[in-house]
Amino acid sequence: MEHEETAIAYQNKDIVSKVLAENFKGKSFRVYGLDLPEIRRALPTNIPAVKANELRLDNLFELVDGTVAVVDYESVYRESDKEKYLNYLTGIVNRYRKEKKKCPKCRIIVIYTGDIRRDETSAKYDIGALQMRIEPAFLSELDGDGIYSRLKEKVETGEMLTDEELMQFIILPLSYPEKEKKQEKVRDTVLLAVRISDRNQQFFALAGILAFTDKIIDRETANKIRRVIEMTQVAQIFEEEKQQAILQVTQIFEEEKQQAILQATKIFEEEKQQALKEERLNTAKQVVINMIKKDYSSKEIASLVLDYSQDDVDKLRKELE
Repeated sequence: MEHEETAIAYQNKDIVSKVLAENFKGKSFRVYGLDLPEIRRALPTNIPAVKANELRLDNLFELVDGTVAVVDYESVYRESDKEKYLNYLTGIVNRYRKEKKKCPKCRIIVIYTGDIRRDETSAKYDIGALQMRIEPAFLSELDGDGIYSRLKEKVETGEMLTDEELMQFIILPLSYPEKEKKQEKVRDTVLLAVRISDRNQQFFALAGILAFTDKIIDRETANKIRRVIEMTQVAQIFEEEKQQAILQVTQIFEEEKQQAILQATKIFEEEKQQALKEERLNTAKQVVINMIKKDYSSKEIASLVLDYSQDDVDKLRKELE
C-alpha cells in the first residue's frame, strides 16, 4: 500500500474509532461466515512493535468469550502476510505485558475481499516451534448484488436495519473483485448510507465503510464520508441541544406559568377582600344613615356599628343635613 494511502487509512481510524468502539458491541462476524462469539468492544489498533516504534493493524476486538481478535482484510493472498500477523500478535503480547496484564487468547481473522477464492489460500502457518492458525472469511462467497438490493429496499422504506445487515453494509464494497468495482460500490453504499433514517445506524454504516474500506478507498470519497460524518455529528449535537433547549424553555415556561397563577391568585384574593371590605363599608354606611334618620344618637350608632366611630357618625350626619 502506498504511503499516502496508509496516511488516509490511519486518519480514517482516528475519526471513526469512537463510534466503532461504541457501536460494535453485541455485533458478530458470523454474517461473514465466521463462527465467532459476539464482539464485546473495539480495542485501540496501535500496538507496540518489536522493531518499529508503532504498529498499526486493521481492527482489534475483544469478544464476549474474553479472546482478542485481530481482524485484517486482504485483497491479495501472500504467504508472507502471515509474518505480519505474527508481528501483530507479538505487539499485542507486548502491550499486555507493559500494562502488567495477562495476555488473553488471540485470534487472527483475515477477511479476504472478492478477489480471493478459498482454494487459493492456506490457513496454516507452521515453522516447527511455532504454529499459527488463521480464521479466514471469503467475501467472494457473498452475493454482493443481492445483499445491496435487500439493503436498498429496507433503506428506501425507512425500516430499521438488523445488526447483521449493518455488518453486511460496512463490508459490502469489499465483496466485489477488482479495485475499480470496489470503488464504485463504496460510492454506492455511501450514497445509500446517508439515506438511512435512523441517525445512529447511519453514523455506524458510514464510519464502518470508512474503516473497513480504507485500503481501497480514494481520498476524495474518504473526505466526503468524513464530511458527512461530521455533519451527522453536528446534527446529532444540534438535536440534543434542541431537545435540551425545549426542555429548558418548557421548564421556564412552567415555572413562569406557576408564578403567574400564584400572582393572579394573590391579586384576585386581594381584590376580593377589597370588594368585600367596600361592600361591608357600604352596608355599614347605609345602616348608619338609616339610624340617623331615626334620630339615634351618634354615641348609640358608634356602639352598634363597628366600622364607624362617633366622629365618623357626626361627619356623616352633617353631610346629610
